[in-house]
Amino acid sequence: MLRINELLRLEISEQLHRRWRDESARITISAVEISPDLHDAKIFYSVIGDNNDKAAARKFLDHITKTLRMSVSKRVILKYTPAYRFIEDRGLEYGNDIISLLDKVAEEDSARNGGGDNGGSHGDNK
Repeated sequence: MLRINELLRLEISEQLHRRWRDESARITISAVEISPDLHDAKIFYSVIGDNNDKAAARKFLDHITKTLRMSVSKRVILKYTPAYRFIEDRGLEYGNDIISLLDKVAEEDSARNGGGDNGGSHGDNK
């Protein structure tokens, strides 16, 4: 199942970015989870941009689902052609939020401890 999931992820991503290059530039296919009976596939995607970009990506993916599914089924031969359900993957967004929070904590910690590295013994002695 893991190999099928990864094969579908790669092929969906490739088809998406080859056929619809301009529309899919901000979309990343992060994972695919196919059901054990091969009838359904959850396709997790992330979008770079604001809420308008995310809404546009969702509308675009809904619009091309049937065509994308047919295109992928010609290259990935399975017993059944699964139905696609696109699900926004917010993991990257959460990761970026955590990194921003960690950066803020580091800045505050640096300010509390005297402004951080003042060049001390790490600078060149010329």
